[in-house]
Amino acid sequence: MTSMGAPSASRATGVKILASVGLVTLVCGFVLKSSMKAGAEYYKHVDEVMGNIDSLRGKRLQVHGNVVDGSIEQAKGTLLYRFKIESRPPRAPAVITATYNGLVPDTFKSGAEVVAKGTLTPDNQLAVVPDGIMAKCPSKYDADKQKPAVPAGSTEAAANVAAKL
Repeated sequence: MTSMGAPSASRATGVKILASVGLVTLVCGFVLKSSMKAGAEYYKHVDEVMGNIDSLRGKRLQVHGNVVDGSIEQAKGTLLYRFKIESRPPRAPAVITATYNGLVPDTFKSGAEVVAKGTLTPDNQLAVVPDGIMAKCPSKYDADKQKPAVPAGSTEAAANVAAKL
């Protein structure tokens, strides 16, 4: 009597499968790495940029900080701006000068929290790209000023709905 078990995979078949999986993994890794390099952008705080300025020069950056009070300068009759961005505690103190040509957001002002996209120039300034300034409005995100939400099942919520009708 012969036993009819499952046929065992030969050693050559196992090596082929392993080689195929390895090749596919290498190709996927190469494609992922090469596609990320072209669009890579580093998100850094001002103190991180100033601490590694030589290694970040020429790379696309998003620099996060606050506009230094009174540092915004605009060339008369143009959209050319120069301003300073600083880190705030608990981060280490640091300041970088930024230049920008274009329209700024309404919330861009002294003391505003900003993220500026650009590259470092040879003289260690941040050259901000067009539409590269994002300014946050602290009043919109201040939890102390927000009215607390009323649970849906409460009588106060029912009274609010009734009052609106």
